[in-house]
Amino acid sequence: MVYKFEKLEVWQKALDYADRIHEVADVLPSHEKYGLRSQITRAANSVALNIAEGSTSQSDDEQARFLGMAIRSLVETIACLHLIKRREYLSDPESLRDAYRASRPLFAQLQAFRSSLTGSDDSSVKEEQGLYDAEGDVPF
Repeated sequence: MVYKFEKLEVWQKALDYADRIHEVADVLPSHEKYGLRSQITRAANSVALNIAEGSTSQSDDEQARFLGMAIRSLVETIACLHLIKRREYLSDPESLRDAYRASRPLFAQLQAFRSSLTGSDDSSVKEEQGLYDAEGDVPF
């Protein structure tokens, strides 16, 4: 038996994203074990977990609510990446850049999935387009 969420491309992307975030977290200083390391990994895991949990919902609105939580968790990981960079925990920020770049298509796919369920492209978690140039610049 295969569960509904296991067939979702967005869930697979969320798993890949969580793996990438765990790689970043693994090199954080030991004093962040119960702080930022825990926070960013729990948020990354929450993206995939909310997609899975929402897939068993009784209605589209309920599934859309879980996708909204997944989106918020994804945005939380981005805030954590900024904190990691700001505190200069990594000598080479390339893994932060890679994670940031990987978040973009996942965010877009989550938004599109949620919009398809609600019948609206208006969302409470809407990002302004064009903030960074087309070549994939990231804020760090």
